[in-house]
Amino acid sequence: MVLNKLLDTNIVLYLLGGKLNEPLPEGEYFVSVITEIELLSYPAVSIQEEQQIQKCLADLTIVELLPEVKQLAIPLRRQYHLKLPDAIIAATALVLKAELLTNDLRLARVTELQCRQLKLIQ
Repeated sequence: MVLNKLLDTNIVLYLLGGKLNEPLPEGEYFVSVITEIELLSYPAVSIQEEQQIQKCLADLTIVELLPEVKQLAIPLRRQYHLKLPDAIIAATALVLKAELLTNDLRLARVTELQCRQLKLIQ
């Protein structure tokens, strides 16, 4: 059983927006530094939203851009034609040996990854 979970940016946004149909599964949670940057760099983010994001990130382990992640991201991007941020997130999950929680169908096609899609409130 995989206990480590890496949250993709879309899952964090759904979590913060109250759009997940059920609580997150048990485990230790991580996010890539890419997710941190993506969350905090939206042009229209309000001060309140930024505070909410910072509070959420404080409860997670942020994984910096490790050399192993960089080395894995390159072939993943080439093979699966991923955008660079997605390749880094995928490589981070592989380095951590973590399940990637994502609703991104392109990432779910990466056969090396163990991915889980989460149901959203309709």
